[in-house]
Amino acid sequence: MTTTAPPSTALKGTVLNFNLSPQDIHSLVDALIARGKKIQDAVAAQASPTFENVIVPLATRENDQGADYSVVTFLQNVSTDKEIRDASTEAEEKLDAFEIESLMREDVYKVVRAVFDNKEEMARLGPEDRRLVEKIELQHRRNGLALGKEQRGRLGEIKKRLSELGIKYSRNVNEGDGRETFTREELEGLPNDYFEGRPTEIVDGVEKYVVTTKYPDLFPALRLAKREETRKRLSIAEGQRCPENIPLLQEAVELRLESAKLLGYNTHAEYVLEEHMAKTPKAVLEFEGDLRERLNVLADKEIEEIEVLKRADKAAAGEPYEGLFSWDFRYYTNLVKERKHNISDEEVKQYFPMKEVTRGILDIYQKMLSLRFVKIEGPPVWHPDVDMYEVWEAEGEQFVGHFYLDLYPRDGKYNHAAVWPIRAGYERPDGSRQYPVAAMVANFPKPTASAPALLKHDDATTLLHELGHVFHGICSVTKWARFHGTSTETDFVEAPSQMLENWCWEPSVLRQFAVHYKTGEPIPDQLVKRLVAAKNESAGLFNLRQVFFGLYDMGIHNTADGKVDVKELYTTLREEIGRFKNGDIDTWGSSTFGHMMGGYDSGYYGYLWSEVFSADMFASRFLKDGIDNPKTGLDYRREVLLPGGSRDASVSLEMFLGRAPNNKAFLKSIGL
Repeated sequence: MTTTAPPSTALKGTVLNFNLSPQDIHSLVDALIARGKKIQDAVAAQASPTFENVIVPLATRENDQGADYSVVTFLQNVSTDKEIRDASTEAEEKLDAFEIESLMREDVYKVVRAVFDNKEEMARLGPEDRRLVEKIELQHRRNGLALGKEQRGRLGEIKKRLSELGIKYSRNVNEGDGRETFTREELEGLPNDYFEGRPTEIVDGVEKYVVTTKYPDLFPALRLAKREETRKRLSIAEGQRCPENIPLLQEAVELRLESAKLLGYNTHAEYVLEEHMAKTPKAVLEFEGDLRERLNVLADKEIEEIEVLKRADKAAAGEPYEGLFSWDFRYYTNLVKERKHNISDEEVKQYFPMKEVTRGILDIYQKMLSLRFVKIEGPPVWHPDVDMYEVWEAEGEQFVGHFYLDLYPRDGKYNHAAVWPIRAGYERPDGSRQYPVAAMVANFPKPTASAPALLKHDDATTLLHELGHVFHGICSVTKWARFHGTSTETDFVEAPSQMLENWCWEPSVLRQFAVHYKTGEPIPDQLVKRLVAAKNESAGLFNLRQVFFGLYDMGIHNTADGKVDVKELYTTLREEIGRFKNGDIDTWGSSTFGHMMGGYDSGYYGYLWSEVFSADMFASRFLKDGIDNPKTGLDYRREVLLPGGSRDASVSLEMFLGRAPNNKAFLKSIGL
């Protein structure tokens, strides 16, 4: 059970300071760069390079300075003060530029390479230290240190520009919400609590409700608004956000290809995938292609069911049927679920009050991972909405780390759900440990005047998923920050969190925290059965949507000539693969596809790829051994979470499963 304690219980020296002014941020950045340069100069001057005088100082810098780097760049996503967000954005640009310069220092690479080439030195190192040398050497080499001076200079220019483009793109998305206004009649189908506290405007003498493209506004309307024109207008408002991002993404794609070719690769995807589990674009395209073929069989039947419903709606309205459009996707997949399984999100959410769901999900993690959480009263945080927790071992007085939950939307805030590993855990020179810190940022519905914050079942699943990333970081124990927590192969990093989503479909688990927000009555067994029965409804279409994102990513990054229109390809593939028409009004969804500018370029396929591993882990161990089996939870913590990226993910999987993973459980889990 989560307990509450005053801030005095927080261990001295482990609490981070987020209360930084713009000047504090600028000063800290200058100090970080100066200290980093001093360390690199000293390393480069070593006449007899060894692990101790070259690799250790470089990696210790990452250990010691990582948290400061994270805090100053994190604030752009959460601060309510635009000056602080601007300073944080500028800080990220300066720090990124310095890191790019650092990785292109020939003098530093020379001594790193000397250690790497010293077979005697390498042979005496332990596995994590040896991996550290290999990764630092590879990182420098992949940053062009084997190139001539002129090519190296161009590569440095490209990397700095790519950093600028990514930061600018992300900021535009965070601050570029769309909005529409509607009468109450135009929003027919939305529940009463949707209108509570909602801003209104007088438009041409008529009072209208403001609906933004923030998720708590947008998704309920696309799912429940009966009038097609309303859904269409909102879908277009979302699809026409941030047009200024299209040229940024186009330029990034061209620069990534130029960079890859300088380094001797045919495509950017080839360059990226070298370090992933998939290894090659061919493997990714075969995986996505095979899945697309299988999913289309499911989707054919799902489309038939949806067409029947929309044709009936059009006939009742005396309007011609013109096909299925992108703004129909959420509405009709939801309607099919409601009709076939007699279940609605509005009914379900009465049993998912945020406070109880959060408590219940944290209890799941405490039991599974043998941990104890203590909520801090009056914590030192960046906004009053934020909660802070200490993490302790369930038995004894061993401190483990901190995490923060920032769960509600506000202006200027990052507008999806994600986790920031603010501080990695690592081993200090004296053998003691620095403790990890993670922050979850999300945009769940806020409380209203008449009800607490109520979550859809999907929201509860998202909470479970993102907390999976939090505890990957909290439970990891590595010597070096570079390998901590989620610093694994990109096409594995989602697997632990995806596996945890299964708990939200287990009746015995749901009964532990799903209670009616008014009466406190647990969720009825019949409702749970209907909810679970509806789990794979429209699985073909939902997963084809993921295939579309993955193939779009490959389409813009696995090109050898760079002749690709990022806007046009998105529109074309969305219709071809997703099976819903775009309509006659121009939109540009790639302008808000943040993964393409946020580190998932050539990596989006990883969401489905890692589902193979998550399904196997759940079915083969947790389902088989019992989801409450403490030994299984500890095995998972020890073999999957604890090593982080200090060994290959394939090794962690095999250690936990007792064999190599396979895709049987995954195919079964999506109804194939």
